[in-house]
Amino acid sequence: MTSAIPVGDAYPYLRAASAGIRHHARTLAPPAQHPASATDRAHLDVLHAHLTALHQVLDQLAETTRPPHPGAGRQLATAHTRLWQATAAVHDAFHLLPVAEEAGTECHPERFPEGPPILTICQRHLAAGHAVRRKTTPADLNTPASSRTTTCSQ
Repeated sequence: MTSAIPVGDAYPYLRAASAGIRHHARTLAPPAQHPASATDRAHLDVLHAHLTALHQVLDQLAETTRPPHPGAGRQLATAHTRLWQATAAVHDAFHLLPVAEEAGTECHPERFPEGPPILTICQRHLAAGHAVRRKTTPADLNTPASSRTTTCSQ
């Protein structure tokens, strides 16, 4: 299978983002050596930002694919929903991790025009949630991931 766009030129920023996530996954310490800490909140915040951006890309792909290819559009819509479920789980995990108690980490909202860093993930999640709820029913959002259909033969 050949591509009309040379691989080196196709979606360089998306390719770089994927490479960055792969690198980060390889460099994380094993869980036994690295118990959950307040610093993991920063990782989850960045991962949540990545997931919400990916969610927007997937939403646009689903919208452009659906009219000419309804089957593929439905699969992308399902992926869109599952990605939102993963994004919501990352957001929930962020709030379950301990907060840093070190000196100098107290919140100073006046220093951040977008609000305190702790609220940035919530603001991003709420904005993405509004977009999700315009296109997805509550029943779709609560459907377990195991009810998907696949067309691949194994």
